[in-house]
Amino acid sequence: MKNRKIFIAINLPEEVKRGLALRQEKIGEMFVSDFFDGRVVRWTKKDNLHITLVFIGNADDQETGDVCEIVKEVVSTCPEFFLKLNRICYGPPADYSPEKGKAPRMVWVEGEKSTGLALLKTKLEKALVMSESSAHQDFEARAFSPHITLGRIKQWAWRKIEPEERPDIEEEVSFSFDVRSVEVMESQLKRGGPQYEILESVDLKSELE
Repeated sequence: MKNRKIFIAINLPEEVKRGLALRQEKIGEMFVSDFFDGRVVRWTKKDNLHITLVFIGNADDQETGDVCEIVKEVVSTCPEFFLKLNRICYGPPADYSPEKGKAPRMVWVEGEKSTGLALLKTKLEKALVMSESSAHQDFEARAFSPHITLGRIKQWAWRKIEPEERPDIEEEVSFSFDVRSVEVMESQLKRGGPQYEILESVDLKSELE
């Protein structure tokens, strides 16, 4: 029985999470009105903020173990790298088109492209596809820019806001950090929303090695 929902992620330093949580609070105030009372966006909890590298989806215990082994093999050979987050916007940008009446699905923060990140993601996807485990999918061959979901927009609520009253949330930010590890995470749906648990944490290859 495939009773686990797993993904591979980069978790954020605590100071970055705190900084993004303050931005969430600031943006949330833009959506508050007598009608919506801030319910237009379902905000991600501070401790759940992360960058998803590969979404695996439903997996059983054997498949989960296989994924953990693959992550250990791949990540330990990839060097540490630096990431910079530089913009908050509606997302995904490719899907959001006010001119065509397309509503945004998320509020998120984007990061600069990183050679180290691209190498890591490509190696992980290739190893998962080549493995005998069924806990993988055919991954899309497209450029990857790091992003973090700050909140998910409720479509019905968004459409009730007059276009001229929809908040302009775009903002340049500056958060940066060294990525030193990658985690296999499990998402568990609780009464208060999803809760993430680290199943495996693997260190990237240090420059000092």
